[in-house]
Amino acid sequence: MSGLLIDNISMRFDLPNGGSVQALKNVTLDIKSGELLSVLGPSGCGKTTLLNIVAGFLAPTEGQVVVNDHAVKGPGPERGMVFQQGALFEWMTVRENVSFGPDMKKMPRIKSVKIVDRLLEVVGLQDFKDKAVYELSGGMQQRVALARCLANEPDVILMDEPLGALDALTREKMQSLVLDLWKETGKTIILITHSVEEALLLGERLLVMAPRPGRIHKEYRLPFAEMGVGADLRAVKKHPDYAKTREEILAMIWEMEEEIMGRTEESA
Repeated sequence: MSGLLIDNISMRFDLPNGGSVQALKNVTLDIKSGELLSVLGPSGCGKTTLLNIVAGFLAPTEGQVVVNDHAVKGPGPERGMVFQQGALFEWMTVRENVSFGPDMKKMPRIKSVKIVDRLLEVVGLQDFKDKAVYELSGGMQQRVALARCLANEPDVILMDEPLGALDALTREKMQSLVLDLWKETGKTIILITHSVEEALLLGERLLVMAPRPGRIHKEYRLPFAEMGVGADLRAVKKHPDYAKTREEILAMIWEMEEEIMGRTEESA
């Protein structure tokens, strides 16, 4: 696997009134196989647009995305997506949801059952495999979504605010699970989040994006994801460098938000 290249991506949305919105401009990223990347930025900076381009849901105005030496032309099995809401099939059981991808690929039943059972054990849902999705809590549903994504055996996992709707305790447990899965599977993961703390915990590489047009403002290489694997995340948060970096990024994003508000007031 050669990783993922985001090569000089720009995205412009044309409006019905003849105007346009420049969502992204000249974004270039070289992401090595197995990297865990978190992306932060103020509202409207193009984080989700960038993720949707990588997923193949949107075609960029300029530039290209290359995964494992192949240009992205649309959605593909080498990229798996985990949404803020699990996007699960509520009428199916947990097992049926997780096995959906392998079944669509007509994977031999013996192999798919083995994969699904292992993943359900990894995410702690083996005892809930015959439950309907609607019977599960929000945290459990996101575990199902993770397992379903992994069952397709993607090289790259794209996560769009996957933990944003969870309560604080469940969110922390899921953050630990994401780190454990990253380390165990060696997958490349790109995580979009609005939480500075989450970005610090789950990004060995962290990007802060600037306001529209979205572009990379600053990049960090951080030790906290490695420190958090199999560890108490609250202990990681007590590290002096964690607090220092958090305050630096918060101040950076707050300044950007102030700039956005200033623009809005000027145009009003």
